[in-house]
Amino acid sequence: MSEGHRSGDGRGRDDRGRDDRGRDDRGREDRRGPRRDDRAGREDRRGPRRGDGDRPRRDDRGTRGEDRGPRRDDRDERRGTGERRGGRDAKGRERSGSRGQGGPRRGWSESRPSERSRRSTSSRSVAFEALRTVREDDAYANLVLPGLLRRSRVSGRDAAFATELFYGSLRAQGRLDAIIAACVDRGLDDIEGDVLDVLRLGAYQLLDMSVAPHAATSETVALAREVAGHGAGGFVNAVLRRVGERDLDSWIQEVAPAREEDEVGHLAIAHSHPEWIVRALSDALAAHGRDRSEIDALLAAQNAAPAVSLVMRPGLTDLDELIDNGASAGRLSLFAASWPSGDPGGTDPVREGRAAVQDEGSQLMALALALGADDLVLEENGRWLDLCAGPGGKTALLAGLTVDHDAELLAVELQEHRARLVDRAVATLVEAGAEVTTRTADGRDIGAEMPATFSRVLADVPCSGLGALRRRPESRWRRTAADVGQLGGIQRDLLRSALDATAPGGVVAYVTCSPHLAETLLIVQDVVRRRDDVEQLDARPAVRAGLLPAAQDVELGAGPGVQLWPHVHGTDAMFIALLRRTPAP
Repeated sequence: MSEGHRSGDGRGRDDRGRDDRGRDDRGREDRRGPRRDDRAGREDRRGPRRGDGDRPRRDDRGTRGEDRGPRRDDRDERRGTGERRGGRDAKGRERSGSRGQGGPRRGWSESRPSERSRRSTSSRSVAFEALRTVREDDAYANLVLPGLLRRSRVSGRDAAFATELFYGSLRAQGRLDAIIAACVDRGLDDIEGDVLDVLRLGAYQLLDMSVAPHAATSETVALAREVAGHGAGGFVNAVLRRVGERDLDSWIQEVAPAREEDEVGHLAIAHSHPEWIVRALSDALAAHGRDRSEIDALLAAQNAAPAVSLVMRPGLTDLDELIDNGASAGRLSLFAASWPSGDPGGTDPVREGRAAVQDEGSQLMALALALGADDLVLEENGRWLDLCAGPGGKTALLAGLTVDHDAELLAVELQEHRARLVDRAVATLVEAGAEVTTRTADGRDIGAEMPATFSRVLADVPCSGLGALRRRPESRWRRTAADVGQLGGIQRDLLRSALDATAPGGVVAYVTCSPHLAETLLIVQDVVRRRDDVEQLDARPAVRAGLLPAAQDVELGAGPGVQLWPHVHGTDAMFIALLRRTPAP
């Protein structure tokens, strides 16, 4: 049930689509491309970009001739609707050539029929519209794409192609921008936003996907003409032909600094992360006793598409039912199942709220408190608190386990629309007998309003999300180092409030989906140092309590906190620290 909701802060983003806007179709037919005059003074979030003065010298081949617009064969190609030879594989990748090559691929020749089809244009258009919506509306990538695919009636392999193209272009944006900047005679801020998005899509197909060069170029030129006019098509044609003159490795050597001279700068472009994030992740590896040389593997894992994991709502479904619906056994969590690909939302368990999509690392954080803290809580009173509950994934897992503990759960969420998501997440569990109350309030106030009340408290605090970049690729280009500092004050206040709300002998789980030291170890150390009624516990046994028997040997570090890693555990980079409120003497 829900108490009367106080108004939240209303900071949720509007992720709805946008109306089409008028565009200047005149375009420029030189390498400068359409100007973008509305971007003056806007913060650049695209990561490292090669400066104008650093562009490589070009030979005479194609420097102007190709800039006169698309060649006749490109214009003729727009009329073709021939079936693509070879089609796409199961992941939506076109079957021509080898991955990561900018020039002609093995198994492809210009004597083949046109590879363009109306369906391929549609899938590229969906990827473009998704990129534009993320850029212009500050929308979340994972909320934008599914609706566009449905409205465009793009499905199957074409949907898989659009998905890889969209998410891949977002992840690779910093690297793509550095390469594009080396191929034009203006700064990227002077290129109209729609055209730059089209260039990113084209460059990603040429350098990162198994798309034939002619198909990648001609399809992208057609898209540019559609969204920005004929002149933009000529500009895109010229730039992509230059991009296609090299493969990805050659471009990285060209636009990235040498690793031995500037390791962070090299990694930032090679793995397409802002430099401040590269530094933060390297520092986090070292602080948790890992070798800094793992940074390549970590950054690569952050760029890989995450596997889809399901969570079983305790008491409402089991692994056998999920397997019958197409899932397989999970890898780590006692309550996890793995989903092969696509959206499991159409299965009965997910549609009915008996299972849900949730990363296994996220599951382990909730299980550490609900199962692993059984031997750590000195005085169990049956009152549990989720201090920052929205959108409700961890809340639902806690709620399902309150039944066996004869406990009740209070879920607090600041934003009213997220509190409604919590209600939705726990609805089936409440119907099955779990006692859950949702309250719209500021978690920073709960410690003063309800002091020494709860025996178990989850403080899954707002954070930078640097541990979930593979899932939210746009975040790396939106966040700045200054954001981490601003979040630190909120995180400290929430942890203090959680401890104040904890009864003596009770346990607090401090959780983030970021490995940044300023959000994890340093926050915990600072808060514990300032109090004489708190002790930090070894979280490793508590995390192991939620692991499958076959996963008990998984590496969990030196303690006392636990930091999960995408390249080690295959999960988001979740962090947990367990703190106990010491009993009164």
